[in-house]
Amino acid sequence: MKTLCITLGDPCGLGPELVARHFTRAPAIGERILLIGPASPLDRELERIGAATFFEAVTAPADVVGRDAGIYLFEPERLAGLDFPCGKAMPVGGLAAGASLDAAVDVLKAGIAQGLLTCPLNKAMLQEAGFDFPGHTEFLAERLGVGRENVCMHLCGHDPEDDSPKLRVSLVTTHPPLAEVPGLVTGERILHCLRLTAGFLRTLGLAGPIGVCGLNPHAGESGKIGREEIEVIIPALEAAGAEGLDVAGPVPGDTIFHFAARGAYPAVLAMYHDQGLAPLKLLHFSRAVNVTLGLPYPRTSPDHGTGYDLAGTGEASVDSFEAALDMLRRLVGEAA
Repeated sequence: MKTLCITLGDPCGLGPELVARHFTRAPAIGERILLIGPASPLDRELERIGAATFFEAVTAPADVVGRDAGIYLFEPERLAGLDFPCGKAMPVGGLAAGASLDAAVDVLKAGIAQGLLTCPLNKAMLQEAGFDFPGHTEFLAERLGVGRENVCMHLCGHDPEDDSPKLRVSLVTTHPPLAEVPGLVTGERILHCLRLTAGFLRTLGLAGPIGVCGLNPHAGESGKIGREEIEVIIPALEAAGAEGLDVAGPVPGDTIFHFAARGAYPAVLAMYHDQGLAPLKLLHFSRAVNVTLGLPYPRTSPDHGTGYDLAGTGEASVDSFEAALDMLRRLVGEAA
């Protein structure tokens, strides 16, 4: 029996609400779910929706080993007794997110769980709480011993009930200031992200060329408005082709997603954050999943933030969380 780990993220935000709303109507069947985070925000949400407790508290993650299918909660000791105000960005929320991630890394390394879903956190609050990481991706890469430079952030539209074409986008760079992006777009980085993206597509059983964005408008216009395509991107694509990877490009960023959304490319490699994620969120805002490629364990996350303004209102969509959970189940099953 597989065990999936879910961190509640920043418990002042949407994480506890999404978890409670999903599992009170869709209990775990045939698997163990290990939640990590404070109990009080879950209890607060259960009281709000008038639902009974759906989880069993355990004193240590290892307590779930050999247990029946079900949902279990481990609350890290340093979070006990703390107050997590609903809907407010506070360092205590960052502390909970960081402490829960630390515990989740230990759970994965110990073989207690086979995959991880992370609910949203606030990067600023995480750092104010003393965790010096830009976000989940970098935190997990460092703590799992992979290194930040060896993972690739990938986001995809995912709906298990709809098999029509979806955008799937990997990013060469993640969260640097835009002015730093050209210097971070290297041939080695492009090739590494292409390898990881190709592996992900194989796991999903998808075929076809990975479309690669140019960095400059019109993909540089033959060097007239930028030479990164000629000097960096095209040589990286040639190297990828020599390895047997199916790639196409560089394609201008203002046209590639039109064709990808219609199935021409099973995935796109974008050079920077907003180039890739603006079109993806336009089409798949409520059904997008964040997947970290290159980690030793499958990791997914809803592709939205903490939603402080919606926390506790019941108005937030659960769709992205449910898509992330479905994707995690699929990836863990494929890795078995």
